[in-house]
Amino acid sequence: MTDLEKKRRTLVGVVVSDKMTCSIVVETARLVPHKLYGKMIRRHKKYMADDPQNSCQVGDQVMIEECRPLSKNKRWRLRQIVKKAE
Repeated sequence: MTDLEKKRRTLVGVVVSDKMTCSIVVETARLVPHKLYGKMIRRHKKYMADDPQNSCQVGDQVMIEECRPLSKNKRWRLRQIVKKAE
């Protein structure tokens, strides 16, 4: 593993859209405490990622990594498919 690979952030999420050519939309979830009550709340965020082989489909669990800007909205690249959708 090179120094460059160590610096890049990685996220794990679920593919929610694969309708574009060579692109996917990945939704990630995180838990944050409510400011007043302390109850854990699930927050979601969507990222556009590059999928050059069009190998992902909706429902796949994937790992994406940060990369240089590839287009107006794409700043992430597909690293691996963790679990295929059934």
